[in-house]
Amino acid sequence: MAKNEERNLNVTIKSEQEDKDEVIISMSGIMKKLKKFLLPWIIVAVILGVMVLGVNAVSTMSVKPPLNALVSFTYDGIEKGLDPAGRTFDANSLKNPSVITDALISLNLDSADVENVRSNIIITPIVPTDAIDRMTTYKSIIEQSSGGNLAAGQALLDTSYYSTQFKITFNYAAAGYDTNKGVQVINAVLEKYRDYFYSQYGYNHSLGAAVSTINYKDYDYTEAVDLFRSTLQTLEEYLKDLSDEDVTRFRSTAGYTFEDLYQSVLTIKSLDLDKITSYVTSNNVTNDKDAAVSYYTYMIDELNRQKNQLNESLEAVKAAISAYQKDTLLVMQNADGANTEISKSSEEYDRLVQQNVNLASQLATTKQQINFYTERKDTLTKGTAGTEDQKKYVDNMLDSLNTKVKNLVDLTRTTADEYYQNVEFANAYSILVPASSSGATTIKSVIKASMMPAIIAEAVLFVIYIAVAFISAIVDENRKNAAKAASASTSGSDGDGGDGDDDDIVDIIEEAVSDKTDKPAKDKNIKK
Repeated sequence: MAKNEERNLNVTIKSEQEDKDEVIISMSGIMKKLKKFLLPWIIVAVILGVMVLGVNAVSTMSVKPPLNALVSFTYDGIEKGLDPAGRTFDANSLKNPSVITDALISLNLDSADVENVRSNIIITPIVPTDAIDRMTTYKSIIEQSSGGNLAAGQALLDTSYYSTQFKITFNYAAAGYDTNKGVQVINAVLEKYRDYFYSQYGYNHSLGAAVSTINYKDYDYTEAVDLFRSTLQTLEEYLKDLSDEDVTRFRSTAGYTFEDLYQSVLTIKSLDLDKITSYVTSNNVTNDKDAAVSYYTYMIDELNRQKNQLNESLEAVKAAISAYQKDTLLVMQNADGANTEISKSSEEYDRLVQQNVNLASQLATTKQQINFYTERKDTLTKGTAGTEDQKKYVDNMLDSLNTKVKNLVDLTRTTADEYYQNVEFANAYSILVPASSSGATTIKSVIKASMMPAIIAEAVLFVIYIAVAFISAIVDENRKNAAKAASASTSGSDGDGGDGDDDDIVDIIEEAVSDKTDKPAKDKNIKK
């Protein structure tokens, strides 16, 4: 009964001469073969996987794959491809020669290998898949745009993506290092770049140049006073900007905020510097009166030229502001249907206004300086030069002022550095994944390299396993069907008059059955 209910897969093979050949494949037969070859297939699959893994492990270890690290930038502007200073960000600054030099020196390695290390570092921006899909869509739109849709498609295509994460690849073998030394070198480079980043975009270099240590004794007293005034003015503007920018009221380890330092600058200017200036001016303290008069004359002429230039620039900006019209936005009113014009914010207009304010401020400062130098010149021309005692007195005051300014500059530099590192750029540059040569990393690399070859090999082996089971099932079914066909053919031949053993057995059975049937009748006749 079970055999009659069995589902069969019939595959009929016909020829031009004979249509009687038919192959019947039982699904249960195929399943039996699959079970039969399951254990050998598993054993071979495991052995094959181990062999692929071993071959790739040997290959990976002999080739020495490069080291990889991952860094990230997080600050305003990086999403637009800009650095903190507003310029185009160059990711290749990560392998700046000065950065690599500092890294090699910190590891006590030969700094002559800078170019060798730099040429074997590859920086690759990481672009998320969703950004790639978006840019691909935009490209498709622009390609299909025509006529009036071309401008809209072009506007979409203008959208760009700037990476904030970068993959750092270091081919340490080509650079001549072993694995452990290669890890130390690339990680040192990434760490030293942190200092480079802060030095480039944290502490103001223009300030550093302006307040660099200068020997004021190389100048006449009036020139020395101007030198200190310029330094303090630059320091004042720098601290004012930082004080306005710092909403956290950051306090350095020395205990100062930017507002504290800003007030210190104002105090030094109003008390120390103004005192020295008035003393030098009123007493005509100078080493060379004629040279001092010439200096004042030159400064007055130079400031007058600056004043004229500022006046012209200011007038041009004012004219631009007067002629400038902001873009307007039309809004439909639901009540009466009238249109109302509303001015939109314009960066260009705001820039002109800010430029106007800056020029006006510079012009006012220039006029004050002209008046100041004019008064100095007149006083020095009409009076006599100061005495030696007055010069010594001024020397002592200048020395005291120099000490205060140096201390203030150092405090400003320290506070600004700490602020940029701990607040402004706390997460601006991060090493997400440092380079590593651990066993786990090596195993991971081997497994990653072996994944695709192993999948291909196992897939081929699985196909072979299915094919062998299927073919074996066909062969067995054909053998069984052939045996049945031969048996049926022999039975049919004997029934037509043959002397086969099967026919003899059938005759004997029939005679036995006949005897049993006729025996009761015979018994009845005997009794009668």
